[in-house]
Amino acid sequence: MRISLVSEHASPLALLDGQNVAGQDAGGQNVYVAELSAALVRRGHAVTVFTRRDSDRLHWEQELPNGVRLVNVDAGPPQPIPKGQLLPYIPRFAEQLVEYWCEEPPHVVHGHFWMSGIASIEAVGRLQKRALPPPAVAETFHALGVVKRRHHGADHTSPPEREFLEPWVARSVDRVVAMSPAEAFELRGFGVSRRRISIAPCGVDVDVFTPDGPSRPRGQRVRLAVVGRLVPRKGIETAVSALSLLAAMGQRDLELLVVGGSQPKESIAADPEARRLRDLADSLGVGPQVIFTGRVPRGEMPEVLRSVDVVVCPPWYEPFGIVPLEAMACSVPVIASAVGGLTETVIDGVTGIHVQPRDPIALADAIGLLARSPQLRLRLGAAGTDRVRTRYTWDCVAADTERIYRAMRDHWEQPEADVASSRSRLRRVEEGSR
Repeated sequence: MRISLVSEHASPLALLDGQNVAGQDAGGQNVYVAELSAALVRRGHAVTVFTRRDSDRLHWEQELPNGVRLVNVDAGPPQPIPKGQLLPYIPRFAEQLVEYWCEEPPHVVHGHFWMSGIASIEAVGRLQKRALPPPAVAETFHALGVVKRRHHGADHTSPPEREFLEPWVARSVDRVVAMSPAEAFELRGFGVSRRRISIAPCGVDVDVFTPDGPSRPRGQRVRLAVVGRLVPRKGIETAVSALSLLAAMGQRDLELLVVGGSQPKESIAADPEARRLRDLADSLGVGPQVIFTGRVPRGEMPEVLRSVDVVVCPPWYEPFGIVPLEAMACSVPVIASAVGGLTETVIDGVTGIHVQPRDPIALADAIGLLARSPQLRLRLGAAGTDRVRTRYTWDCVAADTERIYRAMRDHWEQPEADVASSRSRLRRVEEGSR
């Protein structure tokens, strides 16, 4: 199949170390798009990723070493722009998609994030108006604005248009690909039929994230780690508070690595959230136990994880979460908030422990249990590795996604259904644009 992945702000060129073309918005979606596209190429498909050109050093089109074709679309100035400010450039992005697809339309278009969904729908609608064969359209949101607003309230940074455009995208595409059952449930609230929702999770590179290999130096203390962007919703404050509760009970043989941030270790103090968390740790009397590593290049993450006894994932909400999978692949047990996709990937009592979000007492209890039980840590870690290797490799995810694409294509290849669906989708698009 000819497959187009549309990812307006998350380029597969971006790395999680922040030294990339995607700037501060680089994260899990970049990894997802890069790994899924590469795995689909390995399965014999012709895959092109479309992303916005955010540097004048980037060529319009290039082929990556893994066989994925990357098109850097000119839509807005060629410089990094926070994704919350990209909506005005989406019409131009859609125009560029149409021009590219006119010569040879793809069989499937798969949008990633709600603004990519808008561009995909608009572009495919214009292809239909030109009497060109329309591709089937899938959408993966990666995060839902309704969930973000629920947890952030007035502090969320999405443009106000997301509130009505995101549900419109969900109702307009042929298939929504949710990353977890929890996300599928939220999508039903948009009025999306259950028949148009499929589930394909995130994955992990099990050739890179392995139990065996180099490990970062460490001391005798039980080492915990939280990994990810330093933003309040990741719940790092809860982990620091839990550490202080354990210290108050006399358990100070623990250290907490805070892995991530907008700056490298030597200048992490310039990160506002890092400063806030450092001040909190000092005020709670656990400053010496909290170690900020700063931004860590993605290639070094396996050796960081291998040096850790327990990975703590305490977010307020999490659509899916790559970090727990990477930890499990390295045989590290995970303590995770019982939210979103974490309830699916981390099996309570089997590969890790679930706790309620924003509950430092519950988190302290879970940390204390694993800190005291090396054998339990080994058992949970081994079970996590088995689970990842049997369910969450990128080849498994690509196979799931391919089945979804083929089901969509089979539907399109029925002439009567094709005509009816084309008219129905175009009508949905036109009604939503009025």
